[in-house]
Amino acid sequence: MKKIFLLLLLCKSFSLFAQSSLVKGHIMDSKTHQPVEYASAALFRADNSSLVTGTVTKADGSFELNNLSAGNYYLKIVFIGYQNFIKADLELDGRTHLDLGELLLQSANHQLKQVDVQAQQVNTLNKIDKQVYRAGQFEAAKGGSAIDVIKNLPSVSVNGEGNISMRGSESFMVLVNGKPVLTDAQTVLSQIPANAVENIEVVTSPSAKYDPDGRGGILNIITKKGANDGFTLATNVQSGLPSNNDFNNSREPVRIGGDATVNYRRGKWDVSVSGNYNRNDNAGYREGDVYTKNFAAGTITRFPSTGERSFKKYNYAGRASVNFTADEANVFSGGLFLGQRYQDRLANLLYHNTTSSLSNGGFIKNTTYYNSNLQTKEGSFALANFDYTHTFTDKSTLSVGMVYEHAGLYGNTKNRNLHYPNTADTIQYVYNPYKRPITGYRFKLDHSIALGNGKLESGYQLRYDTQDGQFDYLVTPATSQPDADKFQGSLHAKNVINSVYSQYSGKSGKWDYNGGLRYEYATRSVNLSYDANVHQLDLSNLFPSALLQYNLTDNWKIKTDYSKRINRTTNLELNPIPEREHSETLEEGDPDLLPEFIDQVELGFVHTFKAGSIFFNGYYQHIKNPIQRLNSVYADTILNRVYTNAGSANQIGAEMGTSLQLTKWWNFYLGANAYNYHISGAIQILNQPVTVNNQRWAYSLNMNTAFQLAKTWSAQANFNYLSTRPTAQGEDSQYFIPNASVKKTVMNGRLAASLLWQNIGLFNAAKQRITTSGADFYTTTNYIYETNILLINLSFNLNKFTSKLKLPNSELNDKEF
Repeated sequence: MKKIFLLLLLCKSFSLFAQSSLVKGHIMDSKTHQPVEYASAALFRADNSSLVTGTVTKADGSFELNNLSAGNYYLKIVFIGYQNFIKADLELDGRTHLDLGELLLQSANHQLKQVDVQAQQVNTLNKIDKQVYRAGQFEAAKGGSAIDVIKNLPSVSVNGEGNISMRGSESFMVLVNGKPVLTDAQTVLSQIPANAVENIEVVTSPSAKYDPDGRGGILNIITKKGANDGFTLATNVQSGLPSNNDFNNSREPVRIGGDATVNYRRGKWDVSVSGNYNRNDNAGYREGDVYTKNFAAGTITRFPSTGERSFKKYNYAGRASVNFTADEANVFSGGLFLGQRYQDRLANLLYHNTTSSLSNGGFIKNTTYYNSNLQTKEGSFALANFDYTHTFTDKSTLSVGMVYEHAGLYGNTKNRNLHYPNTADTIQYVYNPYKRPITGYRFKLDHSIALGNGKLESGYQLRYDTQDGQFDYLVTPATSQPDADKFQGSLHAKNVINSVYSQYSGKSGKWDYNGGLRYEYATRSVNLSYDANVHQLDLSNLFPSALLQYNLTDNWKIKTDYSKRINRTTNLELNPIPEREHSETLEEGDPDLLPEFIDQVELGFVHTFKAGSIFFNGYYQHIKNPIQRLNSVYADTILNRVYTNAGSANQIGAEMGTSLQLTKWWNFYLGANAYNYHISGAIQILNQPVTVNNQRWAYSLNMNTAFQLAKTWSAQANFNYLSTRPTAQGEDSQYFIPNASVKKTVMNGRLAASLLWQNIGLFNAAKQRITTSGADFYTTTNYIYETNILLINLSFNLNKFTSKLKLPNSELNDKEF
């Protein structure tokens, strides 16, 4: 800590000796007088038109160019859909602080009607270190969650189980309004209403300033803003029409929800309160086929199954935040989040088991039984955060942030094997209840200062979380299971991470650059009730990053970067106490599991033109200790699914995205990602040797097209496709979903009604098959999901959202949900 503060003091002292000018201002729309975010502001020398420095405007339209030497300059403001703005004759003497006030941008075409101007709204913005996407362009997501928004992005895909991948990996980091969230993406994003999302930022090669968590990169969810000054209200309600599918499920799906946000801003205060409720059930069906080989007994056992697989899901939450700007130098903010989430999965399956001779196929025995499996997960979440930022006279900043979180996680699995057709008679009942409360803290200290032609950022961070788990395993009637003791017990896991970082970013002529280094010392311990040994892991690692971009012209840019990252283990992956997830499966973790380490390099370009933009990135990843869930045979009719480190892996891929305004009334968006994943290694699964070697190409395609049919009528269609993907022991089949929507607005756009047609049942959509195999087993399961879901969504907005809505975000929430 002493070294950290000495570094900050040194940077501060250095700045006191520097003499420099600055130029600042606010970029506004000339017609609406609303701020223009992400506009480019560049300063050029008047004598030779050489570029000196540049930046982009913030959410309030402000910009600041500092550390300027004496001389004559001119300022150029550029943004898609507006005429270029030039402010000439800027004379600086080396100490001038020049405030240009409001600078008004004129529309690129004054003759366009209002509807045409709206159609020109920028949906995609490519920056040096990220891509920014406007959430409102994905109309079919309305009434859903943030997952329904992000699944349209080039790097992102969502499979039938709702698992989210970024560049083919389920390991990536989620930020909410720029702050890290340690929960799993599916749980966090399912609790954020799609209507509350303003923009999504995709960072595929993060700098040293960010936590190095996750192989895929970072998704930063920017929530909608509050009122410029005064009162703002935004509400949405949604209801689903009756189901169009008949799977003979035991229950009908219910879909209903709503959310509301109230914001008040006046003077130094900015207060926001919001709440939401979402019930989103899903009907479904499951077809499975499995066999295991018992070489010692000379038998093969087959146990195919069919039946219901449906979900009941709801969540509700309340959020509140307060932002107080004491003066230009001091800003305080705090927030509170309270939420509840519930999910159960019902699998009522009919099994037909047969045992035959492995040598000649001769029939030995058979049985038919009915399995009712109900898995329930629940969680209550509480979160509080506090942040303070001080801005010094030289515009350097010092920020302090603290977060506390507690999540009460609990649930159970009820697995009933019943006689058939008389299902009133029980063969065996297995009950797996658990409690897994988790508590976490985070403390951050960050410093930023202008230095030379760029900015130096340094900081320290402490992360601390603990989880206490109690797991039971009750079998009726009791059995003489030789390893029954390991099926119940308690677990205590603790993670402590201390890290420091420093990075420098700047601009020189046509070059933009960013380089940094992060050091982490992390400790992880797992204590088990039935094991006297503490499973301890201590890690000391450096995480470098570097990014370089060259601006060929105003419309062409090329870049290359390198970063090192880590995919940390979850407590679920570390828990070796088995859960009877299905009649045919047990699932368990490994307390000695190692995290993944990833080295990534990228090379790409960005091209902007009159109708829109296009970007392309090629990338290569080397993954050390890839974490996989692998299968092995536990008994003749039970497979064991174990998390383990599966050797090593390499991935090479490319992604692209384009957003085009084809006509005044037609917008088109396309994003794609293709990669080759190769995993190999000689590993151990429960002390049994297994060889893994699997490789193939996979790709995803996301398309969205919107039509402005009339001034108050619009329509949209989108398509999400995920190809067959390789796994360590098999493959997951293709999965695709088409959607469509129609929207009508009234009251000058304040009230909107939308009809959403989700999971359109065309071309065998909404089906996914998962297949794995080994020397002594084979399993394939086809999951069939509900199609042709019809929803009605009503939205009302009082005043426009334009300033930051700083709702608190989860640090740990329910990562283990």
